[in-house]
Amino acid sequence: MSQKLIQRILSTDAGLAALALRIPVGIIFIAHGAQKLFGWFGGYGLTGTGQWMESIGLTPGYLMALMSGSAEFFGGLALLLGLLVRPASAVLSFTMLVAIFSVHIGNGLFNANKGYEFGLALLAVSVALLVSGGGSFSFDRAVAGGRDASRN
Repeated sequence: MSQKLIQRILSTDAGLAALALRIPVGIIFIAHGAQKLFGWFGGYGLTGTGQWMESIGLTPGYLMALMSGSAEFFGGLALLLGLLVRPASAVLSFTMLVAIFSVHIGNGLFNANKGYEFGLALLAVSVALLVSGGGSFSFDRAVAGGRDASRN
């Protein structure tokens, strides 16, 4: 992979707004991933989550639970640290699209009815971070510098 491509992926001139999005949403994704992977925070772990995913047609359920749980847990960790924010945000955006369209869309908008409003909010933040990068106080910025560095 070329150095210039790596520089473009990591570079960001976003400010504190990206940090304000990364921290709470990173924590949320970590917690949701931990529910799926480890059964923490009232979750069902890989086996239980896999069985549920299988029941809604996401097969093989165990693999789907492993993939979505890993995307959320490790993607959330990446957001929290500000490390590889764009790739993590791309994976998290895809994960949220799958969640919205396979689970929540038929229930309407509101979270109280198990609708897609929460997934949509997480999708919006993920897309915003995909576009902006990690912003201030991110490992990405420390490694690559601002957006201007990618033009050199």
